Amino acid sequence: MEIKLLVEGGAMKPGPAISQQLGPAGINVGQVITQINEATKNFKGLKVPVQLDVNTKTKHFEIKVFSPPVSGLLKRQLGIAKGSGEQKKMQVANASIEDIIAVAQTKLPNMLCKDLKSAVKTIIGTCVSLGILVENKPAKELEEEIESGKYDKEIKQEKTETSAEKREKLNLHFKEVHEAQEKQKKVEEAAAAAAAAAAEAEKAASAVVPGAAATAVAGAKTEEVAGAKTPAAKTPGAKPAATPAPEKK
Repeated sequence: MEIKLLVEGGAMKPGPAISQQLGPAGINVGQVITQINEATKNFKGLKVPVQLDVNTKTKHFEIKVFSPPVSGLLKRQLGIAKGSGEQKKMQVANASIEDIIAVAQTKLPNMLCKDLKSAVKTIIGTCVSLGILVENKPAKELEEEIESGKYDKEIKQEKTETSAEKREKLNLHFKEVHEAQEKQKKVEEAAAAAAAAAAEAEKAASAVVPGAAATAVAGAKTEEVAGAKTPAAKTPGAKPAATPAPEKK
């Protein structure tokens, strides 16, 4: 019997949902939780896929732990909460090649990649979608550089530690990028606000003008009708015109 779970690394807790999933197998829930927490302790703060293979007759079970999604591993490695919603305009972090290799090593056992270099390229692809710079460059550029062999030395040595000096330079570069992004964002927001205000003013003007025109037309018609109904004014002292005498035959 297979039971698939998604647990928080090193922090699985008993509850109704867990009991409902494990209950039919007839295994000791406490033992399962203890062993899963031990097996996933290196993934604290991440959601981890876990599979239990249970022998329902003997109640013996085996735990298979799968590494979290690449996006989750990258966020933890770089200390960010989420990726960018506008990858082409907004970048959220600046990773070193060592960061990428570290994530690739963790994920490799659950990937279909033939070697670490292939896994590194796959991780870079996720950096593109999350809006993460790598080595001060857009991640897309790193894909080409890795393919050309620029980072073969680091990959072969499986370097996963970034020196303090290099990290400082990466952080400084990202600070400049972030400040430029925020400045551009404010400019775009101001332009959007101005455009919205102009559109609202135009809408208000178009609503007022037709109303004024209609009022003017209505006034003209009223005057016309009033003029038609008012009798002609008589001149004081004027005599009525004499009726002509009939002609004699």
